[in-house]
Amino acid sequence: MALLRLAAFVLSLSAATLASPQSRPFNHALRERQNLGNDPLTVDLGYGVYRGYANASTGINTWRGIRFAAPPTGDLRWQGPQPPAINRTTTAAEAYGSACPQIGSNPPSNASTSSTQLTEDCLFLNVQSPANASNLPVLVWIHGGGYGAGNGRQDFSGLLNTNGNNFVTVAIQYRLGPFGFLASDELYKRGVVNAGLLDQFFALQWVQTYIREFGGDPSAVTISGESAGGGSVMLMDMAYGGTLGESLFQKSIAASPYLPKQYNYKDWVPSQNYYAFASAAGCSIGGYGNASQNIVDCLRSKDTSTLQKASVVVTATVTYGTWAFLPVTDGTLVQSLPSTQLLGKRVNGRSLLVGNNANEGPSFTPQTITSESALLSWVQSTLPEFTTGDLAKVLIYYPISNTSGTKFATTGVSGPSALDQSSVGTGQQQRANNIYAELTFVCPSYWMAEAFSGDDRTSFKYQFSALPGMHGQDVAAYFGILGSAPYLSTDYQLALRRIWGNYVTTSNPSISNAFATGSSSNASASANAASSWPVFSNSAPYQLNLNQTGGTLVLPNSTVTTEYLTGPSLMNNFTLANAYTWEAGRGARCDFWRSVGQIIPA
Repeated sequence: MALLRLAAFVLSLSAATLASPQSRPFNHALRERQNLGNDPLTVDLGYGVYRGYANASTGINTWRGIRFAAPPTGDLRWQGPQPPAINRTTTAAEAYGSACPQIGSNPPSNASTSSTQLTEDCLFLNVQSPANASNLPVLVWIHGGGYGAGNGRQDFSGLLNTNGNNFVTVAIQYRLGPFGFLASDELYKRGVVNAGLLDQFFALQWVQTYIREFGGDPSAVTISGESAGGGSVMLMDMAYGGTLGESLFQKSIAASPYLPKQYNYKDWVPSQNYYAFASAAGCSIGGYGNASQNIVDCLRSKDTSTLQKASVVVTATVTYGTWAFLPVTDGTLVQSLPSTQLLGKRVNGRSLLVGNNANEGPSFTPQTITSESALLSWVQSTLPEFTTGDLAKVLIYYPISNTSGTKFATTGVSGPSALDQSSVGTGQQQRANNIYAELTFVCPSYWMAEAFSGDDRTSFKYQFSALPGMHGQDVAAYFGILGSAPYLSTDYQLALRRIWGNYVTTSNPSISNAFATGSSSNASASANAASSWPVFSNSAPYQLNLNQTGGTLVLPNSTVTTEYLTGPSLMNNFTLANAYTWEAGRGARCDFWRSVGQIIPA
């Protein structure tokens, strides 16, 4: 009878429950648990039983490949996520679940995923928990990859060990590319848009219901992510107009939050990508031989391989530096443009740690811009909605004086600025790099910091400046194997891991002087900027500049594309700076981008 009651409950749920942010697709109280004895590695989730494995050397228990939603295939393709079917057979949670299908490479993704395990049945998550965990804070990781690549196969052992194994981690997956972010008026009426975001939201509801089984505290959840993962954090912070309070999470960490153009779901651009995708898949209007069949039904009848190939075709046609299938304003989950809603401070949660890297732009900007006419041509193609007057304003806000010369990193506070100087480019090329960086990654971090300042909320801001500071290189600091990234000292990695850990467990990212200065530092025991990290506010917009000094400079060569510092003499160099005046007035430029956000749209 217990299973019959549970089955009836699951079957009673529908995609309509997702329209209400307060609804719960999982009901902890209705779960009937079998007697599992004292086996801490076997957890009964009601709909399934999973047995993880222990690592005695790290003191961490791990569960991989936990299904948190039904396979979004067949009639469930482009529908909201549904609860998993009941399977009472114990599953050995030792292998990762399948990764989601990936899109074409425009631009290249920093995520590596084997092409042999890509299926639409990919709504799995992974949990790592300290042995004997009980009521510990929880960190949820949302992977990046431009909303079209990546996976949740992240090992948090190093992060946990650095912080004394004092919290639980969850890494989730979500539908990608056209499977997660196809949008049009027809799809909206016959399914859902932003399916990938709904998957993320569903996973956060799963955490609320089940994380206690792994020793986690559902009332102490921090969501985190980098790039599109950081952008996802931003959109979860904004979910349902910021009306969720602290019901799903209390804190957020957004690293390089990615904000591409965010159109309305039925605007021309997403609609054209929808029709181009349908055509490439053999589902153009009148092109599939059944006048009574609509495009959505036709697309649901296609196999995964056909849709993946169509995705690659469409992705190859969009502007360099972006993707074809991205989050849209849907009026429900995503109700406003970030530039607008964040200004009104309509956000979920109570605290934020947010930052960006020193050189976010080069990976997404053509490195062939040598003249102002070439720059203007690129700006016009990047911002086609802009009028001639709008484009003229961009050039005014981004003046340059250095048109050539030696590449070197700026200080951020004096001398040459990122407007025309970096370790990657100078002159017009750096001008383009910086425009893209600020518009797409940097200014969203400023807007988020401002949204969480005051009104009983707190925010902390930083910049990852370890040379070369390219987009995505900070991930190695948080999670990579110590010593595996030549541009990062072990002290630097340990310091950034402690920053994350302290924020997750205490809501304050400040770290001890010992971690801030590092073992190789020749600094005195006096207070380091990272040991007393001030909150961000409009009146005191401080950010921590996480940099390094010393070391040996490695110059670009046949195998190295950007210069960096390395070696045993490399030391932490953490300083406070005014984020508004940083890089010759970055705050004012972010105010400009916000003022034209409706046009971009962003």
